[in-house]
Amino acid sequence: MSDYMPVELVIGILKRLPVKSLVRFRSVCKSWNTLFTHPCFISTHLQSSLSNNTPFLLLNYRKNGKHHYFLHYDNDGVEELKQLQFPEFGYAAESPVVGSCNGLICVLLHPFRDFHFLLWNPSIQKYISLPSANGIECQYINFGFGFDSRTNDYKLLIVGVDEYGNWIQPYLFSFNENCWRKVTAAYPNYAVVFGMSMPFVNGALHWLGHRKRNEDELSIVISGFDLSAGEFFKINLPESFIGLWHFDLSIMKYGESSIAAITHPRDAELNELWVMKEYGVVESWTKLFTLHTSAHYPWFPIVLEFRKNGEVLLEVDDGKMASLDLNCQAQQMELHGVEVGSELLNVNSYVESLVMLDKTVDIRSESAVNHPIDSTFK
Repeated sequence: MSDYMPVELVIGILKRLPVKSLVRFRSVCKSWNTLFTHPCFISTHLQSSLSNNTPFLLLNYRKNGKHHYFLHYDNDGVEELKQLQFPEFGYAAESPVVGSCNGLICVLLHPFRDFHFLLWNPSIQKYISLPSANGIECQYINFGFGFDSRTNDYKLLIVGVDEYGNWIQPYLFSFNENCWRKVTAAYPNYAVVFGMSMPFVNGALHWLGHRKRNEDELSIVISGFDLSAGEFFKINLPESFIGLWHFDLSIMKYGESSIAAITHPRDAELNELWVMKEYGVVESWTKLFTLHTSAHYPWFPIVLEFRKNGEVLLEVDDGKMASLDLNCQAQQMELHGVEVGSELLNVNSYVESLVMLDKTVDIRSESAVNHPIDSTFK
């Protein structure tokens, strides 16, 4: 690689460079191109980016009937870095984000006709078009995207129930195996709450599940699926949530390794934010704050994301973005100069990476649309 510098030193320098530079440097020599597409270097560079680089926020808007994706710095001003070039081929009007992990964004294309997904790495401007998940029919469905660290594999999960509340056969797509497979593990006896958000935490995907407790009450839990173990599990919610209905709750990732639950009951004048301080330990559920409607807060702020600095990012009444310091008893919000409006769909933390550099189709290649990777159900 070099006649003058040890290979280890060269790699130590290269792994700290931004993705844009490394993509450009692929043409320097064959050995560098081979290095940058090697799984070990891709993983090493990713870990360096996660620990050293400025974190980003991925904002998904809908404007004029189309989805748009913007990258913002996760700093005091939440300044916009750039708009991402989405690989449009007729589906951009209906292309919500299923999940984001290690620089990959999983997008669902034209969701009301079939289940056709795209794995997209905007940092290297490449993507993979997955096969349609044909044959799956249900009324209420959830999708989740995450990373199996044991096998170094990216996976996509489909779970759902039919109109009578009966589970359909869950399916799992493996990037390494390049196919869909039926999930044969025993699944929990809880109906799936319809929605697009499945937080990926501690190697598992999470969603809300419910079943009747009695005629007037539901039993609600957090259902989960461990991507490495291939098993379903459940996590109980705080006892104070008894009496709430599934549409009164939402869940999201808290920090790097746990879950938050937000209540937004229709008939109450307050919102509560609870976090599981120790993942999987029900006794560790802690209420961080309550927001009441009042002259000062005549609206319910929408929790968007937990920032790496410990603050929570909110959408406030007139479509602006604000941060709330959870350690501040006064609950003072700091407004940012970001107008999100009613068209903001979701916010995710994001890191630039080289993942899929050697396996994807260039966004700018028109022929790529007609040549997706072939995969089948197994």
